[in-house]
Amino acid sequence: MTVVSTAKDEAELTLTMVAEYDASPERLWQLWEDPRELERWWGPPTYPATFTRHDFFVGGESRYHMTGPTGDTARGWWRVDAIDRPRRLDFANGLAGEDGEPVQGMEPMSGHVTFEAAGGRTVMTVVTRFVDEAQMEKMLAMGMEEGMSLAIGQIDALLRSAAT
Repeated sequence: MTVVSTAKDEAELTLTMVAEYDASPERLWQLWEDPRELERWWGPPTYPATFTRHDFFVGGESRYHMTGPTGDTARGWWRVDAIDRPRRLDFANGLAGEDGEPVQGMEPMSGHVTFEAAGGRTVMTVVTRFVDEAQMEKMLAMGMEEGMSLAIGQIDALLRSAAT
């Protein structure tokens, strides 16, 4: 598995995942930028994602849903807040309702992803910052940590399949 560390910091209200890949920062950036590639890894293996909108520019928004093995769906959205290609992406990330739009009255989490070249490899760090303790507890109880780890863990296979 590509995830090399996971850290929860209740004082800072953050969940941080660090992964390493045999790929350039530019190649990993493409996996976030291209919605068809993003779909191949964003959801955990048993909850693959479908992006119905992915406006990858500052101020742009995305809408997606993940479909479980019994046909149940979990919906989410992003808003891109900053882009420093291919080094850093900042975004808001929240839950969406049945209509795919952000749930009203529910503050989004903030997140950022960094890509650092390291001796022919790239270290990707994903940091999620929660609004408060209640949100952090709720998202972790929903399986966010395990789901993100499983999702990120699919990137190596995607990179290998693209190389062949």
